[in-house]
Amino acid sequence: LIIFFLSLGFIGNTTAGEVDDNIMKLKASRSCEGCNLQEANLSGVELFRARLSGANLSGVELYDKKLSLADLSGANLTGADLTRANLYHADLRGANLSEAYLEYANLEYANLVGANLSGADLYSAELSGADLSEADLSGVDLDGVGLTGTIFCETAMPDGTKNNSGC
Repeated sequence: LIIFFLSLGFIGNTTAGEVDDNIMKLKASRSCEGCNLQEANLSGVELFRARLSGANLSGVELYDKKLSLADLSGANLTGADLTRANLYHADLRGANLSEAYLEYANLEYANLVGANLSGADLYSAELSGADLSEADLSGVDLDGVGLTGTIFCETAMPDGTKNNSGC
């Protein structure tokens, strides 16, 4: 019987209804801390100053979204598409951005302390003034990335070294 329910997706999987309820909560309050929004359709959802700490946003399409001043600390953004997203002054402390698409994203002055950016695509992204202390940049190509005034302290760099230039 358990195998039957597992095969139907009733046990151990998030229901579409749960994600839909979380989207409605986010639309109503611009807050959904710790929510499961995995692969959610967030088109038409206002995310400026959103409170999404600890939320599961893996695989979410956030292309060209305005996430300035958003709290995404501890959020799971694995594989999320943040191409051209505006994350100016966003709080991404401890966020998992591994394998995320951040091409042309604006991450100026973002707090990325302890963030996992391993394997992320940062093509032409802007990280000027961002704090990358204790962040993991392994497997990231930083060519063409704006890094003026970026803080590096105990930062795991793409070549495997630690950058402590901003400690």
